[in-house]
Amino acid sequence: MNYDVIVIGSGPGGYVTAIRASQLGFKVAIVEKESLGGVCLNWGCIPTKALLKSAQVFEYLNHAKEYGLSADGVKADFSAVVKRSRDVAEGMSKGVQFLMKKNKIEVIIGTAKIKPGKKVEVKAADGKVSAIEAKHIIIATGARSRQLPNLPQDGKKIIGYRDAMVLPKQPKSLVVVGSGAIGVEFAYFYATMGTKVTIVEFMPNIVPVEDEDVSKQLERSFKKVGIEVMTEASVESVDTSGADCKVKVKTKSGEKVIDAEIVLSAVGIASNIEGIGLEEVGIATDKGKILTDKFYQTNVPGYYAIGDVVGGQALAHVASAEGITCIEKIAGLHAEPIDYNNIPGCTYCQPEIASVGYTEKKAKEAGYEIKVGKFPFSASGKAKAAGASDGFVKVIYDAKYGELLGAHLIGANVTEMIAELVAARKLETTGHEILKAVHPHPTMSEAIMEATAAAYGEVIHM
Repeated sequence: MNYDVIVIGSGPGGYVTAIRASQLGFKVAIVEKESLGGVCLNWGCIPTKALLKSAQVFEYLNHAKEYGLSADGVKADFSAVVKRSRDVAEGMSKGVQFLMKKNKIEVIIGTAKIKPGKKVEVKAADGKVSAIEAKHIIIATGARSRQLPNLPQDGKKIIGYRDAMVLPKQPKSLVVVGSGAIGVEFAYFYATMGTKVTIVEFMPNIVPVEDEDVSKQLERSFKKVGIEVMTEASVESVDTSGADCKVKVKTKSGEKVIDAEIVLSAVGIASNIEGIGLEEVGIATDKGKILTDKFYQTNVPGYYAIGDVVGGQALAHVASAEGITCIEKIAGLHAEPIDYNNIPGCTYCQPEIASVGYTEKKAKEAGYEIKVGKFPFSASGKAKAAGASDGFVKVIYDAKYGELLGAHLIGANVTEMIAELVAARKLETTGHEILKAVHPHPTMSEAIMEATAAAYGEVIHM
């Protein structure tokens, strides 16, 4: 069974790569050990957004009076919310199945192991082993929830993100360890559904990769809805012997013990590079990542790696972009290396977070003289009308040339607004050009123009 390209893993890196390879005329096979769509479609991006939407609707209904409406006796059916999420994921996975058929990609279900000589061994669920080979083998095996020694996940009391999506019943209390995107999204979901939520974060700010102003705003918004936030704190141990967990937390002011029904470990991810044959083939790794060049070629010709197994941001859209770049380079097209400083990051709690480029701190550290503009949604007519005035748009420009260095948004629907700023950075658009691009009124997107105006001392509505 010979192919031009074999892709191992069918997440947003793998299946997108396979489709693009097919479009370019390659004979393609994709190997998947579980479900088409990988973690993103089945256990990550998509089903979590379904859960978050249910929480948002529940929140709207509970605040109906603020909109002049009456919605008495509103209740959440937790199992129905979970079922809807799973149904959405299943539908998306079926969509990927359709795309595989449409693009004449052979799908092989089983666990893959790469071999020397551009071969792949596939072990099916029944134990049967088959061998396939191709001119090009692309590893896109993704990642899983990272486990800490003092937080051993048992799937019942100490859980990872997969368990958090399908709990049989809603917990009365939850400790979330880690406040990256996964941690704060689940914190918002469970708190909105009525669970008492505590976030424990080791760093001085929650969502620590974000601009400090964004982190502080999210903490204020979370505290306003009853989420307890503990920063510069670490979970030392969890006693699961009783009915509830006793979570021992080390803080600046001493040790505290929190009682919680469930502990969610959201301390990042670990790449799936074990047991896939890297050592046998001689593929180089470092710190749990596969080493590649800027077009995702490993040190062994004919073997490539993309997505969460390599060193870029562990995001679905990054994996897709890497896969397309990789296969277009293989096909001899003019492929450009990805600019990892122009990758948008989105977090879908409420308020949402979206950012791209330098934070204010990083821009200063890089030696730029900067102009910073900030426009609060409390001054936005559309945001006030929508009852969503928390948050702001913050933009950072190079004072010398007007280059947009970074943008940091927190508020309702900002994940839909960030693409304008990504495109502006890609096109090397200046602050003056954004300021003179007429934005529609009333919209949330006006805040981008207004924040830019603030950076140049020309803001109108503030």
